[in-house]
Amino acid sequence: MKKSDKIYIAGHQGLVGKALIDALGKKGFLNLITRTREELDLTNQQQVERFFHDNKPDIVYLAAGKVGGVYANDTYRAEFIYENIMIQANIIHQSYLQEVKKLIFFACSSIFPKVTPQPVKEDYLLMGPLESTNEPFAIAKIAGHKMCESYNRQYGTDFISIIPTNLYGVGQKYELMNCLVIPALIRRFHEVKQANKRTITIWGTGRPSRDFLFAGDLADAAIFLTERSNGNNTYNVGTGRDYQISELANIICNVVGFRGKIIYDHTKPDGVLVKLQDVDKIEQLGWKCKVELKEGIRIAYKDFLERFSLNQII
Repeated sequence: MKKSDKIYIAGHQGLVGKALIDALGKKGFLNLITRTREELDLTNQQQVERFFHDNKPDIVYLAAGKVGGVYANDTYRAEFIYENIMIQANIIHQSYLQEVKKLIFFACSSIFPKVTPQPVKEDYLLMGPLESTNEPFAIAKIAGHKMCESYNRQYGTDFISIIPTNLYGVGQKYELMNCLVIPALIRRFHEVKQANKRTITIWGTGRPSRDFLFAGDLADAAIFLTERSNGNNTYNVGTGRDYQISELANIICNVVGFRGKIIYDHTKPDGVLVKLQDVDKIEQLGWKCKVELKEGIRIAYKDFLERFSLNQII
């Protein structure tokens, strides 16, 4: 990468996009291109074609897409598969046509089969059925990954796929019916503390374990791979360590300052008990995460409080 490279960040207002802007800026990459949804509809082929023709970016970070929690994925299945496939297809194809030097595509851990050996290696993709609740979203992301792979093979492009584990960080969404586990728990613990309640109820047994990656670390990994790797490579990105939901809840409880009791509702489903990605491949290149979970939660909660005071937490 050159400091003069024109870098397009698709999805700059999302969790990953904001982290990328921050990380690139700190490293001296200032020739960044962004567009809001109002300025550029990424599902519109003609608009995307015109944008790439006029701007001719050197590097593309494809972090745009429709994302949400379990409820949103299962309820708005058509929107999730349509919007994500259209966005990815338009950007990847135009990156090829306009001879983009390198594209980084952000997939997600839900593209792996529901049941796999642990920890999950990159080549376990398509080895079994997907989790049914987010299958449309996962299929869309698999399509994006396979597009990168296919364009590399047929046209010699340099498109890399990244598969991050569960993300959290600055700028995440806190809408309870449409957010992931960490922002959901941060908001719920904050609200029960503010209401002076003595208990909080969490679905399931608390036994399922997951890896949680700070978005700033993902951005750092993406830049690292842009500079160190070539196309037709796929990388898991995570911490390499998992936490039980009960451990996560205790960390958030302490950070928020809730002094009540945590109750686990065993009548609610747990989901897959263990889900950990193997990160040996990227670590062998020389990259490791930097932000420990408790510190990351502190940063995320500080951001929550600042946005909450401005009524900007959704």
